[in-house]
Amino acid sequence: MVYFSQIVAYLLASAYTVSLAPVELAETAPGSHAITFVNRCTHNIWLAALTTTSEPSLPANGGLLPAGNSHVLSVEAGWQGRFWGRTDCNFGAKNTTSNTACLTGDCGSGQEYCGKATGQPPASLAEFKFNGHSNLDFYDISLVDGYNLPITIQPHSKSENGTAYTCTSPSIKNDINLVCPPELQKKDSTGRVIGCNSGCVALGTPELCCSGAHSTPQTCGPSSYSKIFKDACPDCYSYAYDDSSSTFTCSGDYTIQFC
Repeated sequence: MVYFSQIVAYLLASAYTVSLAPVELAETAPGSHAITFVNRCTHNIWLAALTTTSEPSLPANGGLLPAGNSHVLSVEAGWQGRFWGRTDCNFGAKNTTSNTACLTGDCGSGQEYCGKATGQPPASLAEFKFNGHSNLDFYDISLVDGYNLPITIQPHSKSENGTAYTCTSPSIKNDINLVCPPELQKKDSTGRVIGCNSGCVALGTPELCCSGAHSTPQTCGPSSYSKIFKDACPDCYSYAYDDSSSTFTCSGDYTIQFC
């Protein structure tokens, strides 16, 4: 795995209608991958990334992506890590001092660019391992750290064998905040639910975190909390050992769409 119900039915999130700006295609080196980020939300987001191996690294890992806009990033072959979107950010002097700038997905740096800082839960993660086994790319959407934005990963290549997990598009189609139980909710100062923590993040028990005596697939299974996330996104990692229905393979270039 690349990190990674109590409610029977849930409300569909409102559809977003955003006019997208043209995508400016970036030149990519031979063997590299073009990742197109698309913001279909009605609000701005700030991109973030974390490289989980020593190399190769990314040239930059963050920045504003306004509503309706796109951005293309060239990623070297062999890169492994995660991308996510940050919301409700304010990079003023006060936030720089406190090292907190965004209400969800914050990097803990207080800066627009995250450096080597990881994201703070809750955050929906798009995870990749490029050019892995058999030179395939492995990708997934992880909700192990909770949820803050709908995400879709769209490979540009097509599957030749037609399997469900080859060159297909995992997607969070619904707003999980609408079905998030009170004990998992993250709220802003007005009481608005802006994110949904995982059971592990919110409660921290070994059973929910797959740790301690529950650190193996045999001793850690889905919980009532993880099933809320799985019901909302059957394609997503909902807990640490949710590999069989959540890992996808392909090769080439990809689009990561928010909302």
